[in-house]
Amino acid sequence: MKKLTRNETAQFLRDRDHYVILTHRRPDGDTLGSAAALCHLLRKIGKTAHVLHNPEAFPRLSWLVDDLSKAEPEEGDCLICVDVASDDMLPKAFKPYADSITLRIDHHGASTSFTELELVESDKASCAEILYDLAVEMGVALDRSLAEAIYVGASTDTGCFRFANTTGHTLRTAAACVDAGARIYILNQDLFETNTLARLKIQAWMIDHLKLMKEGTLALAVIPRSVELELGATEDDMDNISSIPRTVAGVKVAATLRESPEGDVKLSVRAVPGYDATKLAVRFGGGGHVGAAGAHIRMTLDKVLPLVEQALLEM
Repeated sequence: MKKLTRNETAQFLRDRDHYVILTHRRPDGDTLGSAAALCHLLRKIGKTAHVLHNPEAFPRLSWLVDDLSKAEPEEGDCLICVDVASDDMLPKAFKPYADSITLRIDHHGASTSFTELELVESDKASCAEILYDLAVEMGVALDRSLAEAIYVGASTDTGCFRFANTTGHTLRTAAACVDAGARIYILNQDLFETNTLARLKIQAWMIDHLKLMKEGTLALAVIPRSVELELGATEDDMDNISSIPRTVAGVKVAATLRESPEGDVKLSVRAVPGYDATKLAVRFGGGGHVGAAGAHIRMTLDKVLPLVEQALLEM
């Protein structure tokens, strides 16, 4: 594996063609926004580029890549992944392509190298910010489509610029997107101000069943698959649901365990400044950022629960 500078990455993108861009499983706004941004950027410099269709994409975000998608790579395509911290984060449908990914562009500090080349800037709050810097590096002016893709990535990974990972660079990136015509009022309404009834029901259920520990400084939420089915919650409804427990006053670190349709568990950890979410996630094979981290645990919920609870108490 070779670490590239931003300039070297820009040269790599100029020198090749026929790109296919991969996103992570249960794709969020940053991976889809970054994929769309990279695709738009490459097309603006005359390259053939597509985003590989992710069957797990939520309808609320899939508009970013719907007109850019490709069903599968072809021989000779150059594969790039964005916002993917490890090959374990790839959707099941993408696993056959893992060894063929040439370049990884990412911002996760706690990550696992699995590609020939990588551009990783862990000081960025979102992968989309790296795509903005690449556009600047390559002299590509933002249009509305490129700006909105970058804005979605930067805003969703910072909780609409409320999270502690937000930096001056994040805000300058957002400002550039606004100047380029991004419709931020509409985007913010759709992404942060609108909830389905099923999502509100899930939030209420989580609060009713939330477990507080260490005098209310730790929170643990456990969501069985049966509850999601009973309340009619879709994958779209569950997007970023793990942020809810951290909003309880006094909570410093919150862990959410969500049972998947396959019977294993997704762990999501959120922490306030002064605490490190990755300390819990890495104990279960995951990673992420100081404020937000996670892991995919291949165990049943009943077996995972006591292990996570004990690890959380040891934070």
